[in-house]
Amino acid sequence: MAGNSASAGRSVTSRALAVLGAFDARHRRLTLTEIAGRAGLPVATAHRLVGELVGWGALARTPSGEYVIGRRLWDVGLLAPVHSGLRELASPYLHDLYGATLATVHLAVRDGLQVLYVDRLSGHASVPVVSTIGSRLPLHATGVGKVLLAHAPPEVQEAVMGSLTRITPYTISQPGRLRRQLEAVLEDDHATTVEEMTLGACSVAVPIRAGTQVVAALGVVVPTLQPRERDRLVSAMQVAARGVGRHLPSVSDGDRVDFR
Repeated sequence: MAGNSASAGRSVTSRALAVLGAFDARHRRLTLTEIAGRAGLPVATAHRLVGELVGWGALARTPSGEYVIGRRLWDVGLLAPVHSGLRELASPYLHDLYGATLATVHLAVRDGLQVLYVDRLSGHASVPVVSTIGSRLPLHATGVGKVLLAHAPPEVQEAVMGSLTRITPYTISQPGRLRRQLEAVLEDDHATTVEEMTLGACSVAVPIRAGTQVVAALGVVVPTLQPRERDRLVSAMQVAARGVGRHLPSVSDGDRVDFR
């Protein structure tokens, strides 16, 4: 009863947002009961709101009876400047990089303690890739994430170091070892991973700068990573990253730039 009385004081908008907020990277498919529980709503209220959201297209119901985020909400999300600004500027360079490498290409930004994938072009090689446009993954286990983490404020680095989840047997989960890798990223101006996010997948990533500040990262995913191949990929990505950076508003270290 306490939960019901608490939810009674919430506006319709806040309840609808709570329903949508029940979904995240680990909860992409939810039953009505699960939505109600995660949103802190009575099942009857959740049922009504879910029905309206399905009707509008924000949610969709699967054949098994579970609910997923609907296409219309995704279409609206793509209008956000983090997508329509940076993504549009970078698109020609991503396609050039894809044409030169035929590998899966990623464009990403840091979102708090995670890496947010703004754009992705799927490569020809059969490489397991878990990222999707709009998904968020750990900073410490991805190439683009390591680039962004190396250039992140100290408080962000400390927060990440305090919670290094091991995703595969090769994920770097020792703070000291990760710190050394981040120092190498700053020195070499690129990051690599070897099966740290997904078995059978390696990655290389470089920073994208607006003026002197790193605002995004560009990465590719490949099945293996030999030194000669890595150097070839880094050279191609740095050309693309500089191309994107030339079209971004110039900012200095300490300034904030937010494409959202």
